[in-house]
Amino acid sequence: MKTVLTIAGTDPTGGAGAQADLKTFTAHKVYGMSIITALVAQNTLGVKDIMNVTPQFLEEQFACVFEDIYPDAIKIGMVSETQLIHKIVEQLKKYDAKNIVVDPVMVSTSGSRLLEDSALTALKQELIPLSSIITPNIPEAEVLVNHPIQNKADMLKAAKEISEWYLGYILIKGGHFEECADDLLYHADEVIWLECEHIDNPNTHGSGCTLSSAIASHLALGYDIVTSVKKAKEYITGALKDNLDLGHGSGPLNHCWNMK
Repeated sequence: MKTVLTIAGTDPTGGAGAQADLKTFTAHKVYGMSIITALVAQNTLGVKDIMNVTPQFLEEQFACVFEDIYPDAIKIGMVSETQLIHKIVEQLKKYDAKNIVVDPVMVSTSGSRLLEDSALTALKQELIPLSSIITPNIPEAEVLVNHPIQNKADMLKAAKEISEWYLGYILIKGGHFEECADDLLYHADEVIWLECEHIDNPNTHGSGCTLSSAIASHLALGYDIVTSVKKAKEYITGALKDNLDLGHGSGPLNHCWNMK
């Protein structure tokens, strides 16, 4: 069985973070593992508090995973502190990790800021360059390029700007536009627009976590990046169409819709 590791924060209501990642791994019939970066008190209404782990404890988790069950792919989500990013980078290099998907989590679906300003430089200069693909949404891509993104032309401009300092694949997700926009997959001047089917479902809590975890699952299964992205989009489309309705805010997806 193929193995996939999530490095992320938690969500006690199970819709985002490590819990969503593990559900997604199971739905793809890969063996899921987790390294926790932070305990996050959150639900569908927002984030109440964050308690980060120490760098030493993070390193101990790395040793437990990589020295026992080496992952075929890795998804990295919420890391809010500079010192934790430094430690993750150190450990990924130490263990020669492969097939790394970075979801540059900065703001939750409910609008809560999840990344310290001081950590942005470390994210851009140290962690992102180690990845095979990054999956920013529109607000996250705007932070990475430091200017607004209002249409598809802006998305392409942003991808080209990011590619000046990052050599991997860039998936900019267009779902934050009022009219559902296509997603852009960009790499080395190759432009692939991925059609976004409009789904009338306001419950999107954890959708970014879920998509990046699905991409990592397919990479572990041996698919190339383009195919992995396309298959992951098919999966999350099904999860949204299932119309799960839980919670009092933006609710979670049904991660196991394809296991019925």
